[in-house]
Amino acid sequence: MSQDTEVDMKEVELNELEPEKQPMNAASEAAMAMAVAGAEKNGLVKIKVAEDEAEAAAAAKFTGLSKEELLKVAGSPGWVRTRWALLLLFWLGWLGMLAGAVVIIVRAPRCRELPVQRWWHTGALYRIGDIQAFQGRDAGNLAGLKGHLDYLSTLKVRGFVLGPIHKNQKDDVAGTDLLQIDPSLGSKEDFDSLLQSAKKKSIRVILDLTPNYRGENSWFSTQVDTVATKMKDALEFWLQAGVDGFQVRDVENLVNASSFLSEWQNITKSFGEDRLLIAGTDSSDLQQILSLLESTKDLLLTSSYLSKSSFTGEETQSLVTQYLDATGSHWCSWSLSQAGLMTSFLPAQLLRLYQLLFFTLPGTPIFSYGDEIGLQTAVLPGQ
Repeated sequence: MSQDTEVDMKEVELNELEPEKQPMNAASEAAMAMAVAGAEKNGLVKIKVAEDEAEAAAAAKFTGLSKEELLKVAGSPGWVRTRWALLLLFWLGWLGMLAGAVVIIVRAPRCRELPVQRWWHTGALYRIGDIQAFQGRDAGNLAGLKGHLDYLSTLKVRGFVLGPIHKNQKDDVAGTDLLQIDPSLGSKEDFDSLLQSAKKKSIRVILDLTPNYRGENSWFSTQVDTVATKMKDALEFWLQAGVDGFQVRDVENLVNASSFLSEWQNITKSFGEDRLLIAGTDSSDLQQILSLLESTKDLLLTSSYLSKSSFTGEETQSLVTQYLDATGSHWCSWSLSQAGLMTSFLPAQLLRLYQLLFFTLPGTPIFSYGDEIGLQTAVLPGQ
């Protein structure tokens, strides 16, 4: 082969290689740059998936039924029947629930009537048996007692039992006047003033009418009929004066006590259901106590029932349980005696415990003056 032929062949090979070495043109480079810029943001590459594109296309195509189409479908017989059936079921269900509620209300057991709450059901009573001992021998009278009403208010008592304050010559029925106040204690005007002041402070006044309180037998056992007549007159007199109730003590010494208590309570209640009769006995026998309670409805009875205890927890619990079971629905009162201080009957260290017990038992606690401070029985006359 000649030299000219060899040169021509080399030129052909070079010409074939040159297109492969040539760079992309400017238009291709610009298109690539725009594609990369559109697909990248903050170093992230956005890739379109065929499924997403298909879902988007399908969503764009479905636009739901038009108003005309909905009205046409809603008016079809099938949907009309369905709506009527659902409406009928709704009202049947509503009427069924209403009927069920009426049946439940009609057939439900009636609520028990709540017992009537009287004022002595809501707090303690405070006994002031000896006015002179309560205030001091030199100043003990009805006028001075009025100045102690603020103290009674601080004790939150619902009422106080006063006296006896009537004239009484020891063991002399003729010298005993249940309508007259002992002159050494004050006058009827003093008593009326005390009564009005107590009412202003919402404190009830209960008068002790035990006839022969200075004598051996409180009821003049040989002259029962005379005493009974005096008692009826006295009850009406003092009720008209405005007292809220009465206390009579030592009823175990009264012949036919149940009959008299029932009669006196009827007189008391004739002036209003909020008038109270309290009876007291030194008896600790449960059967005798129950016999006194059987003939009366709202009688409060104080007794020495709990004072016979040895004051152990087990024995006191047994006595209280027996008493509550025996009295049933009868409203109880709680004290250690019909009169006297609690410290006369139980050890001083148990005083607060028994006060707490009386306030938590169902019934009315009754205390004597001085029990709130643990007062001891007087040793010397005049103390």
